Amino acid sequence: VTVKNYHHGWGRRTIPVPKELSYLKRFYAQDDKSPFSSFHHFYHFGADFDRIAQEVAAEKPDLIGISALFAPYYREALKCADVIKQKWNAPILAGGAFVSAMPEFMLSHPSIDLIIQGEGEKPLVELLKVLKRGQATLRKIPNLGYKKNGKMFFNPKKDNFPVKELPSPDLSDLPQKDYLFERKPLCFMITSRGCPYHCAFCSVHNTFGHHYRKRPADHILAEMQERYREGYRVFDFEDDNFTFNKQETLDLCRKILKAFPTHDVQLLAMNGICYWMLDSELLTEMRRAGFSHLNISLVSTNSALLKTVQRPNDLEKYRAVIKKAAVLGFKIVAYQILGLPGETVPSMIQTLQFNAKLPVLLGASPFYLIPSSPIAQGFDRPAEDDILKARLTAMAIENHAFSRSDIYTLFVTTRILNFLKGIPLAVEQVSLKKALENAARQDKRSAAGVEIFQRLLCEKKLYASTSGGFELLTEFNSKLFFKIWDKLDKIKTLDNKTILTRKAKT
Repeated sequence: VTVKNYHHGWGRRTIPVPKELSYLKRFYAQDDKSPFSSFHHFYHFGADFDRIAQEVAAEKPDLIGISALFAPYYREALKCADVIKQKWNAPILAGGAFVSAMPEFMLSHPSIDLIIQGEGEKPLVELLKVLKRGQATLRKIPNLGYKKNGKMFFNPKKDNFPVKELPSPDLSDLPQKDYLFERKPLCFMITSRGCPYHCAFCSVHNTFGHHYRKRPADHILAEMQERYREGYRVFDFEDDNFTFNKQETLDLCRKILKAFPTHDVQLLAMNGICYWMLDSELLTEMRRAGFSHLNISLVSTNSALLKTVQRPNDLEKYRAVIKKAAVLGFKIVAYQILGLPGETVPSMIQTLQFNAKLPVLLGASPFYLIPSSPIAQGFDRPAEDDILKARLTAMAIENHAFSRSDIYTLFVTTRILNFLKGIPLAVEQVSLKKALENAARQDKRSAAGVEIFQRLLCEKKLYASTSGGFELLTEFNSKLFFKIWDKLDKIKTLDNKTILTRKAKT
């Protein structure tokens, strides 16, 4: 088995914007170098398809597997298969989250011979056994989709190997220099599979089913020690819900602390931390074990909306978790979804204002429709154009309650607020004027940000900083921005300091 990563470590190149996304040009028109920049270029990340095909053909494989993880990149996965087929005509198997979401769509492509839905370890092992024996029958292999006489067949889904029986992945094919976090070698870990919650905008159950399964702490620790011997020092736990079982998480943290007493490991959980599962004890033990960042998702402060998407909501709990995490020294990112179906501009503003007053980085994500998620059932079956637009940059969803310009303005507003939140302060509380003076002394980019922000306050217009000077961002709705700004009396920085945005009233 040879594992190739043709994404990371291969750089990027600018390519034309697809015609389906051409409507975005007016939003991302300027190559903005300011701290408030959003997007401008459309990129191809990774190796080009001919290079991939040449290397695959040189291997002369019996079977080729392609990961199709994300909806908006389905074309790249299929193009990859097409070009490989031209140079080496071996069966091509596709798997991954997007395949699990739209299996018929992927298998119908001429260059895809086989697909696996859901978790792949057991179906792949069973497939390889059949191929090795030279057998033609594929109908007993669980989760497999295949073609026969021009027709597609999909075998029933069955249970995968128990997670505790899965061996540690062999990472020897992946160069450590391509996987760094703050210049230290990074590896990914899982302590569980599945999620006990059923948020309507998520499709994770298509891949991992509806059962939450946890690995024993000793197994996790053994894998971490193996990775440590290999040179890894940063561990990112990619669970969909890392802290679901408090006692098991406490146990793991304490064992990690004991196993790595020199404190030279850093722990992350960028994918799945639910704030309602956290408390002072758990946060303290996570910090002691080596966790440095806390990525949590609020989604919205709109309780009625969260109920419709089956998302727990407890603002007092959320606020208490943020307060404790900040005291412990966590770097905190709080995520908000902009433009959920049923959302309104006032409630999105309320969420932004709420997080602006907390010591968190604002992680705003314009809503995109994930194929086969529960919420997608209320929409028409996605066309190919819709699948391509399943990315936050597309701002694909707008309705009578909010426009694309509203979503764009709110997104850029989070960039402005994050700029202010990132200003280093020497004292606990300063005026906005003093904070901007500090920022202007940092570097040229920050100084440009200060000038643009001051012009926004005075002229009610936002500019981009380009090679040709300041250019007006025509799609930015200043009136909407000031609906947020005028009600903000203070902003909490990432260091838990306070910027007073208005002069005290006498």
